[in-house]
Amino acid sequence: MPYICAWIHFIWATKNREPLIQNDSKIELYKHIRENAREKKIHLDFINGTKDHVHLLVSLNSGLSIAKVAQLLKGESSKWVNENKILPHYFKWQEEYIAVSISKSHLEKVRNYIKNQEKHHNHISFQEEYDEFMKVHGFEIIKGG
Repeated sequence: MPYICAWIHFIWATKNREPLIQNDSKIELYKHIRENAREKKIHLDFINGTKDHVHLLVSLNSGLSIAKVAQLLKGESSKWVNENKILPHYFKWQEEYIAVSISKSHLEKVRNYIKNQEKHHNHISFQEEYDEFMKVHGFEIIKGG
């Protein structure tokens, strides 16, 4: 039996970063993502976000890659929102996402960061946050920036 400790901080946005996730739908959406993760044996430790994006803290297991977790949670949740008419308009997540590894010693810091998303975004836009993640983690090199 493999023993794995691999924590991943995911971030993904609504299509075109439209502010589609309102308070009532946010609670329902996050609850569904948690339930879906549990059904798929994905350990979703923490989830929160704002009207245009979401942060998740996930512990990977031996059977799932980062790409597969993103596919299972993003794809299924947008399909669920549309099939159940959770929002009055078509909903879709943006194709790209950010996934960064988190050391065990930083888990509480990341949980607090995710927990305080609304407060955090009173001071910094999602674009500024996104640009900072891209810079800090070296993704601008990958994108050729």
